[in-house]
Amino acid sequence: MLKNLLEITRTRLTRRPARSGSRAWSWVTVTIALLVSIPILSVISNVFFASSGDIWGHLAATVLPGYVRNSLLLMVGVGTGVLVIGVGTAWLVTMCSFPGSRHFQWLLILPMAMPAYLLAYTYTDLLAFEGPVQGYLRAVTGWEAVDYWFPEIRSIEGAIVLMSLVFFPYVYLLTRTAFLEQSISLLEAGRSLGSSPTACFYRIALPLARPSIAAGMALALMETLNDFGTVDYFGVQTFTTGIYRTWFGLGERVAAAQLSAFLMLFILVLILLEQWSRKNMYTRQSTAGRYKRIKLFKLTGWKAWASTAFCSVPVVFGFLVPVVILVNMLVANFGSAVNTRILGLMGNTFILATIGGVVTVLVAMVLAYGNRRRSGRLIQSATKIGTMGYAIPGTVIAVGILIPFGWLDNFIDGKSRELFGFSTGLLFSGTVFALVFAYLVRFLAVAFNTVESSLNKITPNMDEAAWGMGYSFTKVLRKVHIPMLSGSLFAAIMLVVVDIIKELPATLIIRPFNFDTLAIQVYRLASDERLAESSGAALAIVLVGLIPVIILSRSIARSRQTDEE
Repeated sequence: MLKNLLEITRTRLTRRPARSGSRAWSWVTVTIALLVSIPILSVISNVFFASSGDIWGHLAATVLPGYVRNSLLLMVGVGTGVLVIGVGTAWLVTMCSFPGSRHFQWLLILPMAMPAYLLAYTYTDLLAFEGPVQGYLRAVTGWEAVDYWFPEIRSIEGAIVLMSLVFFPYVYLLTRTAFLEQSISLLEAGRSLGSSPTACFYRIALPLARPSIAAGMALALMETLNDFGTVDYFGVQTFTTGIYRTWFGLGERVAAAQLSAFLMLFILVLILLEQWSRKNMYTRQSTAGRYKRIKLFKLTGWKAWASTAFCSVPVVFGFLVPVVILVNMLVANFGSAVNTRILGLMGNTFILATIGGVVTVLVAMVLAYGNRRRSGRLIQSATKIGTMGYAIPGTVIAVGILIPFGWLDNFIDGKSRELFGFSTGLLFSGTVFALVFAYLVRFLAVAFNTVESSLNKITPNMDEAAWGMGYSFTKVLRKVHIPMLSGSLFAAIMLVVVDIIKELPATLIIRPFNFDTLAIQVYRLASDERLAESSGAALAIVLVGLIPVIILSRSIARSRQTDEE
């Protein structure tokens, strides 16, 4: 009897349906990765084609050096800004006690809800010659009759400052997490040897957090290269503006793809640098003090108030000031800022974001689950390829999608005319389908990382138990994993939805004719110097962007408890 029972159990644990289902899921994972890689392969393939009229030679001789120079200047400037602000604020709010330190833990995440192009629009209105700041200075100092110098906000220096205020939370979040996970035993050893808070920071905490700092800077610099609205509005010639103008201004598809491939070299260098920074950084920390309460350095006197001022600057100028400006514009121009058109734009944005969020999370679930069950080299490589879209700027993805989709539309239309005598028109390019596909490629990594981290917390013993009960591979997912992952899946959808709502370059290039979103409306009105009319749409984007900020702040606040020293 016992022998028969053991034989039945062994048969159920090794039943072929689960194995075949796992193998089929692996093929689905590889197929999805290949489909998602189409834009990148499309851009790379066009490098080997010659552009019409030697347009590439003309670009290389005229504007390409400016694109390279400005992009490098932006990367160096923004990289320095986010490093100083992100690392400095992360250390202060994690390891030190000063007035407002507990509130700054979540306040410093607020600028993440503000798209960079909104800062560009609002600060231009605030600091322009006819704006309130210069108007007040002229009234107080009597500068109306003399020429005076005032910093030009619409410049590459202005773009660096504003991007630093918006993108530093990437470094802040990852660095703060690294500080929270460090062993307190090392810091206590440093204190016992008489090291000051500054010495502990430079000699202990900072070297251990270097991989996280590098990862955060890589994300911030990728967003810098992806930005279109800020540099376009400020008149700074970068690769993103060049790609857009080459495609739509000159009508040169191949040249735009070649510029996109050139921009991908910058991204590749960033990825390699980030991986190199983690090389040989396998530092082992004692786990004895990792889960102890953190004893905060209590700052007093001018150091305490200087810390409060340092943490206040990015919050005030990166979030509060732009929000106040937009609210004032909305109140003063409520009739033109909030009308029936904005309701339609909100509907378009909601539909795109919802469809894109659900599709992206479903695909991320397939990749994460396939990687969980058959994590061989093929599956791991396919997963990496499928989730590398977040490192690719939206303009590059848009070009990489329109080229193959345009070819497919022309092929289908030609066959339809030849066989049936009528034109099919555009079936793929310039449609909602193409736009959702672009969002999938761009934000798949965001959803995948969220889903995978939660899926890894589910012990494999649950899978084995479900198989022992006769569950198939797919049924284990439906009955066991999805109910346990419901919270993470919702969080992943929210993160992708917010990113889609803020996304500008891909939406601007691929969107269907006469199909605008909130981001497009803000960009169009601001470009026409009608910022007041766009205040309603801009505030809607900011309010939706607060959703992931709330999620992140709650999760970080619960991660570790602290005690004042």
